[in-house]
Amino acid sequence: MSASPATATAPSTGGRTWALASVSALAGGILLGILTNLAQGWLPGAANQIANSGAVWSIAAFAAGALLARKVSLPAAAVAGLLAESGLVVGYYGYAEFGRDGMGSLFAPLVWVGMACVAGPLFGVAGAWWRGSSSRRRVVGLAALAGVFGMEGIHYAWGLQYPTEAWSCFTVLVLVPLLLSRTHKERALTLLTALPFSLFAYLVVYQLLLMPLLG
Repeated sequence: MSASPATATAPSTGGRTWALASVSALAGGILLGILTNLAQGWLPGAANQIANSGAVWSIAAFAAGALLARKVSLPAAAVAGLLAESGLVVGYYGYAEFGRDGMGSLFAPLVWVGMACVAGPLFGVAGAWWRGSSSRRRVVGLAALAGVFGMEGIHYAWGLQYPTEAWSCFTVLVLVPLLLSRTHKERALTLLTALPFSLFAYLVVYQLLLMPLLG
């Protein structure tokens, strides 16, 4: 028995959507990576750290997952997040190599590629969850985005001694749940969830991983 036309064309359409999403996420990531490298030269003083912020970079994966939430499956959103984060690393260090004085050792880019392989899928899924119908998943997904800014705020405050940048990150930590949650209950739960996320991420990402590897 032959498949109906609708059944026969659905996988092809899904495959095209997945391929287009993957290419768009990668291209967008590369472009943003180049822009963040340029922004480090544009922003004054310690503010240029914001352009090279892991929290800011995580927005790309979150946005990729959110934009694709109702178009592709959750694994596809995770892949899009991975490609967006990887593209950021490629764009940032590619421009450093060919548009500036060179990126130096390959060690730092490889470390950030490794981080992208973890953060990309995580925030891609978080973005898709935020657009979903489950209130619990919306809270967790949005708390992940808010929490990564809290993590950066802790690092700026206690690690780098940059109070202005720290307060900027803490402000985003509060604004994300306030502006992007759907109900007052979700706002409160997201903020309460983001606070321990921030501390946990700081201890794991900075204290256990990045500081020993990059100094």
